[in-house]
Amino acid sequence: MIEWLNLSLHMGEFATTPLEILGFITGAICVYLNTQQNVWGWFFGIINAVLYAFVFLQAKLYADMGLQGYYFITSIYGWWMWLYGGKNQESLPVSRTPVQLYGLFIGLFVAATVLWGFLLNRYTDASLSYADSALTAASLLGQYMMARKYLENWLVWIVADLCYVGLYVFKDLHLTALLYAVFLGLAVMGYVQWRRALLLDARQSS
Repeated sequence: MIEWLNLSLHMGEFATTPLEILGFITGAICVYLNTQQNVWGWFFGIINAVLYAFVFLQAKLYADMGLQGYYFITSIYGWWMWLYGGKNQESLPVSRTPVQLYGLFIGLFVAATVLWGFLLNRYTDASLSYADSALTAASLLGQYMMARKYLENWLVWIVADLCYVGLYVFKDLHLTALLYAVFLGLAVMGYVQWRRALLLDARQSS
């Protein structure tokens, strides 16, 4: 089964594997459902995390591989939060990121990038250690913000996805690069739709 998932396939100019194709499909479904505030997006997020852990292991992108474990855990957390994280354990509404968290998030991003990049660069054969670590740190923040339904999570993902496209093209993960181009478009759509929902809730409560 594992050998079949790693078979080399060619789709036009793209070289890929069945494993990467499954990751593409589940990832696209996950993000689309998240833009619709559909909790089943977290289910596909769990599956996608497992699949991509193996994809990134083979590409020696260890920071991204480790990130999949975080995605797995936060997908479970996000699923619960979206269902019961609101007032009186009701569904969680979209909100803006509290201002006091911005400094904390920036500090965590810088610290995680420097520390993780240093460790990967010194102790592993990781490729593009600091770039990979910076995008990993941004993804950590974006995923947490999404689980809390902070609107600005989509702005983090827009920047991160744009950078990820370039990274995966460089690493010859062309299908994954295409997936992140799709993620980029979905992130823009997610921001527009979540902002609309936030404004609608504000009008209804006023």
